[in-house]
Amino acid sequence: MFSGAPSFLDSSIHESVNNLLTKFLQTSNLKAIKKLHAHLLRTGVIFVSYTLQTNLAYAYTKCSQETSIKTLSIFFNCSIITHPIPFNSILSCFVRNGFPFVALKTLSFMHVNGVPIDTYALCSSLTASCLTKDVGSGKQIHTHVVKSGWGCSVYLGSALVDFYSKSMVVADACKVFDEIPVKNTVCANALLSAYVDAKMWVEGYELFRNMPDLNLCYDSWTFSVALSICAALYAIESGSQIHAKLIRTVYDPGTDVFLLSSLIDLYGKCGLVIKAKQVFNMASSADVVLWTSMLGVYGRNGHHEEVIQLFKQMLRMKITPDGVAFVTVISACGHTGLVDLGTEYFESMARDFGLIPSPEHYGCLVDLFCRAGELEKAWDVVNKMPSKASTSVTVWGSLLSACCDHGHVDLGKFAGRRALALDPLNTGIYVLLSNMFAKYGLWDEIEELRELMRDKRIKKEIGCSWIEVTR
Repeated sequence: MFSGAPSFLDSSIHESVNNLLTKFLQTSNLKAIKKLHAHLLRTGVIFVSYTLQTNLAYAYTKCSQETSIKTLSIFFNCSIITHPIPFNSILSCFVRNGFPFVALKTLSFMHVNGVPIDTYALCSSLTASCLTKDVGSGKQIHTHVVKSGWGCSVYLGSALVDFYSKSMVVADACKVFDEIPVKNTVCANALLSAYVDAKMWVEGYELFRNMPDLNLCYDSWTFSVALSICAALYAIESGSQIHAKLIRTVYDPGTDVFLLSSLIDLYGKCGLVIKAKQVFNMASSADVVLWTSMLGVYGRNGHHEEVIQLFKQMLRMKITPDGVAFVTVISACGHTGLVDLGTEYFESMARDFGLIPSPEHYGCLVDLFCRAGELEKAWDVVNKMPSKASTSVTVWGSLLSACCDHGHVDLGKFAGRRALALDPLNTGIYVLLSNMFAKYGLWDEIEELRELMRDKRIKKEIGCSWIEVTR
């Protein structure tokens, strides 16, 4: 097929090699890819075109096998490649296929062997550092960005803000954001997300308000994050203003699932169930995220019958519920006394939808039986739970609360001990135990419990409410 190392690459040869690689990729035939690679090395074709080098490297990484990683090291050492495009492709593929450590090693190989490192390689490497949770490697990349003169790049600046944000180093994310000479909405959104992840609600809202002063436009993601900040602050007036702004700014907001979900969550947390339902009705697509959000609004505000009705409507419309939806509806069945229906929904998770019940689902089922006074069934559920669910404080807390209501003191003590063994500093469990002991006159046990709390320096936090008052 090839005779010697050609001085140029014929288009028919190029096409033939690419067709072979495509066929080998379709069957993940790593052995055939290796043979083709060896042939290209013997004939010298591999050294002529960096496009072929890129395609071959991409073929190795798409195999998603550990042997392909070892073979790529041979590919590096046996091929005289100095063009960055093949390495950029390799870096990107490693990150996408879940090999961030190897991606960082690829960047190191490029640096040692004099391969030019461009913004594409640096952005991919920062993503790899996020995945490895290695702040040190990300800071080294940041240093290289500054030394190489890429510090003015808004794309790299956004990638650095995103890296520090996801690494929860918010102060450094702010510094990088301030140093970007020409900012865009992407880097502002990255910093907004950092504030949300760090629960720095006030700082996040201030950044949102200052974006127009920085000549930055709002997009759907900006509005969605800002609404989540307002929901966390229970700032309904500010959230309503953002709602009005996005109606004037975003084209057809009824198609944006995440934006509508943020609005539903905002109105639901502030107790405006009717407004949340109006937003829900705006949706032009029957997405499970929106239905789950609306179920959560009803459940959070005590509209348990509406939860059950909406869930039934969801099933009639052939919308597959997720685990969060089942937590909400089983809990609603517990509050309305529909034990059989709640049990049926729990059993249908694995039977009809292939969902494995989590500790939260078992906790809701235990609470369902406890509220109905059926402690024997609740105890049966506890005994049959998988080991992961048995480590849930919620399950033992539900059982303890029911024992307090129905006078099963011995079982309540056992549930309390199990809960405190899992979370010794959980003040809620101490309160439940204290209430149970006081209800049945067990004053000695109360004194022992108080002594234990003093030894562990546990204090019950004073409750408070935070609402927005219009002037």
